[in-house]
Amino acid sequence: MVYMKMIKVIMEKFNKSTLKDYSKDYSNYLKKLLDNLDHSKVQKTFEILEIARKNDNKIFVIGNGGSASTSSHVANDFGLAALKAQGQKRSKPFRVISLADNNSILTALGNDNGYQNIFLEQLKVLYKKGDVVIAISASGNSENLINACAWIKENNGICIGWLGFDGGKLKNICNETILIETPFGEYAPVEDMHLIINHIIVSWMQYQLSEKN
Repeated sequence: MVYMKMIKVIMEKFNKSTLKDYSKDYSNYLKKLLDNLDHSKVQKTFEILEIARKNDNKIFVIGNGGSASTSSHVANDFGLAALKAQGQKRSKPFRVISLADNNSILTALGNDNGYQNIFLEQLKVLYKKGDVVIAISASGNSENLINACAWIKENNGICIGWLGFDGGKLKNICNETILIETPFGEYAPVEDMHLIINHIIVSWMQYQLSEKN
């Protein structure tokens, strides 16, 4: 029922006469969201990540559902794709880990400690002072992300939120946020924008690292 309501939110916004018309309206809406993107927030995010790289701190990425997939994508791009840009003269890499990737760990923690703690319990094992968490969430209200970010801040870490809608509870917990403001329920455009942000940042990482060789 909730899922159907989310689909309805998107479908009612655009022309549904044909897929061609719908595709055009959807694309134009993404253009509007891109025009409203706060690029200073993108810059600030990169600066935090660059400090983490220079200090050999880890960058953990967390998310649920489609945002879990984005977490994996970010970990691949920030880690390996950025590293390849350094060629043979490799300096310090971005040390990025998606905490949404290990099914054995996730199901064990979900079963034993509750789904709300699947990221928190991993951080308690892996975290060192100064590490960074990127929490990716359209709603900003996922309990497992809130618990992880609150704990990170209590332990002198930095939490970055890639959020949507009104930012939810995470907006006031994270040290820094990139907010894609949309009406509640527009998951797909928000998730599209989060992937675009990933590619903006990683392509800049690649350029910066290649220039230093």
